[in-house]
Amino acid sequence: MASRKGEFGEPVVLDVDGFDVRVSSPDRVYFGARGETKLDLVNYYLSVGDGIVNALRERPCMLHRFPDGVTGGQKVHQKRLPRGAPPWVETVRLHFPRYGLHADELCVTRLADVAWACQMSTVEFHPWNSRRADTEKPDEWRIDLDPMPDAPFSRVRRAAHVAHEVLDELGAVGWPKTSGGHGLHVYVRIAPDHGFGDVRRAALAFAREVERRLPDDVTTTWWRKDRDPAAVFVDYNQNARDHTIAAAYSVRGNDIGTVSAPITWDEVDDAEPNDFTIATMPARYAELGDLHAGIDDAVFDITPLLEWAERDEAEGAETPPEPEDDTGKP
Repeated sequence: MASRKGEFGEPVVLDVDGFDVRVSSPDRVYFGARGETKLDLVNYYLSVGDGIVNALRERPCMLHRFPDGVTGGQKVHQKRLPRGAPPWVETVRLHFPRYGLHADELCVTRLADVAWACQMSTVEFHPWNSRRADTEKPDEWRIDLDPMPDAPFSRVRRAAHVAHEVLDELGAVGWPKTSGGHGLHVYVRIAPDHGFGDVRRAALAFAREVERRLPDDVTTTWWRKDRDPAAVFVDYNQNARDHTIAAAYSVRGNDIGTVSAPITWDEVDDAEPNDFTIATMPARYAELGDLHAGIDDAVFDITPLLEWAERDEAEGAETPPEPEDDTGKP
């Protein structure tokens, strides 16, 4: 049923760094636990502006939209830019050979792009790990510590510390964050010299090394049905083409509005995923700023990991098949 005009408040127009962004239905409740509205969501993203733009800048971005709010609403996976975009919103064209199709996805270059996407009911931002200059050459390696249903968060923490240990040995700088769900992510900036296949092979080689050092807690088993339900899966598949995870500072689509929050390595042992929400993050950001601000200054060459991959393959380790894209046809 269509809503009555004004039922969720009259539209407001925000000046976002010189760009006018109109927010309709600003009083529509998006998050049921505390009652945050659509306008609260926009204001959250404005409060972490430099951080969310840094996480999304120049990357193809899939949008997770909730037209009726998160609580009780349905999620829409949106690859193509929604209709009605102002002329200043930029896109990047992606091709999907499997389907013979293409999609023009949002390509954030400024904070107003993020605010406009929220106007279009976007809650979650899921960028590619490559940029518009060459979408086929990732510049971000993503370590996804994904707990299986029976895995306590203590195991995720142990896996994170071992991942940190291996990164240090490699001379790579890892930038941790909560997933906004039950896991942790670690991002590493890499030179955009390799395709998705090689980056995934490198990520798998790293995951196997973490598994060797923590065999009772970590798995790299391909098939979900074969994994220990209390293990942490190091999901190297998040580096495959067209696989995306929530950006740093992205809100997640749940009632309490958790955030995929950058943290320091010193916080890993105490951080609880539900501590970071749209209610708590603005003050944290005002105090700490963007904890991932230096990521572009710490570029790692994945050649050693590709050598590990060759070693593992020579010893008989199989490379699992490439996963299909995240959401089917674009």
